[in-house]
Amino acid sequence: MTHSSVLFPRLLRRRPVGSVNALNPMRSSIPASNTVKVHDVMANGQVTCLPHIDEASSRRESDVLVVSSASIMPTPISGNAIAAHNIRMTYQTGSQSQTVLHDVNLGIQPGTVQLLMGPSGSGKTTLLSILGGILSPIAGNVNLLGTNITKLSKRQLAKFRLNNIGFIFQGFNLFDALTATENIVVALKMRGIRPRQARKEALYWLEQVGLGDKANHLPKNLSGGQKQRVAIARALAGNPPLIMADEPTAALDSHSGHMVIEMLCRLAKEGDRTVLMVTHDPRIKDVADHITYLEDGRLQPSPDLPTASVESVSLSPTEILPKSA
Repeated sequence: MTHSSVLFPRLLRRRPVGSVNALNPMRSSIPASNTVKVHDVMANGQVTCLPHIDEASSRRESDVLVVSSASIMPTPISGNAIAAHNIRMTYQTGSQSQTVLHDVNLGIQPGTVQLLMGPSGSGKTTLLSILGGILSPIAGNVNLLGTNITKLSKRQLAKFRLNNIGFIFQGFNLFDALTATENIVVALKMRGIRPRQARKEALYWLEQVGLGDKANHLPKNLSGGQKQRVAIARALAGNPPLIMADEPTAALDSHSGHMVIEMLCRLAKEGDRTVLMVTHDPRIKDVADHITYLEDGRLQPSPDLPTASVESVSLSPTEILPKSA
C-alpha cells in the first residue's frame, strides 16, 4: 500500500526522538532505543514519536482488564457501516491526468467481512485509502458509521480515524525497536488509554492471536505470520468498529496467510466489527461474506466471484447517504 498511514491528533508527552512519515511510515526514522516519547503532529506531515513505556510513573489501576471501547461510536446509517457514493479520484502528473476511480458506489453492512479484489493497478488501494480517510476523493461522499468523513476537518478526521478504524498493512508496519506488546501499547496510548491499562489490553490481544509467549519479542525475532498477528492484535486493540486491511497476506506463505485471515475474521465477528480487506489472493475468498470486484477503477461483477459481489454494489444513493447529506 503506497499511502498507508494514520494521521494522529495532538498526542501525549513531548520529546522528539525520531520521526514517522505520516504519509509513508515505511520511510520513518526510528531510533534503536525504545525510550522514545510521543510528540505532536507537525505541519509538514511529520510525526515525531514514539512510545515511552513508563510503568513506574503510571497511576495504579485495577488488576481487572476492561477492554476499551472507541470514544466515537456513531450509529450506522441506512444499515451500512461503510457507504460510498459516486467516488471519483484523479491523479495529475504534469499536464497529464489519469482517473483511477470512476463514480464508485459501495455499501457494506455492519459486522460483515468484505473483500475488494481485482488486478494490480485497478484502484483497490486507492479506494481503500479513500474509505479509510487517508486520501480525499475529488468527488463523492464517504460515510463511516453514519458520519460523512468527507465533510470533516483534518483534525476531526484524524480523531475519527484514530478512534474508529484499525488498519492492517501488507508490510506489517511494526516498529523494530519495540516489543510486540509495546507496538500495541503505543496505539492504545494515542487513544488516551493509560499505560497500565494499555499494557493489560495489549497482553490480552496478544493472547487472543496466540502470541502470549511472544509478548516481549522484538519484530526481528518473529516470523512473518507472527508479525502479521501482532499487526492484527494492534488493529483490534481499543475495539475500533471498522478494520481495514491492505493485502494482509502478501508477505505470507499459503498456510500462514490463510491462518492469519481466518483468525482476523473470527475475532472481528466476535466483536461485531466490519472488515474491509483488499486482496488479489483467491485462497481467502472462502472467509468473506461478500466480494466486490474492481477493474479499471470501476466496480463490476465477475463470473468467477459469488453473486454477493454484485449485490454489494447495487445500492442507490438514497440507501447510502443520510437524509441530511
